[in-house]
Amino acid sequence: MMPEHSELIKIFCEIREPAVMEKFFGEIFTESERRALALRWKLMKMLDQGFTQRKIAAVLRISLCKITRGSRIMKNPDSVSYRLIHLSKKKSEL
Repeated sequence: MMPEHSELIKIFCEIREPAVMEKFFGEIFTESERRALALRWKLMKMLDQGFTQRKIAAVLRISLCKITRGSRIMKNPDSVSYRLIHLSKKKSEL
């Protein structure tokens, strides 16, 4: 039996245009859910930039518990999030 989100993942992979993805996000996620996703991504980028967990908690006004999960992910260079953040960083340097 496939996980419930498998079909959704396939659909995400088919979307190639940022405008279409943004519209899709607006249709399936609430504003609160979109903010939560953006916040998680931002805190992982801040971790990668060397900010301490306490500094991130103060700046983003979130608990250390939320940051700890992201910290574990960013300590693993084999994680997809780690690789995507570094790929994004390289593209922005070009």
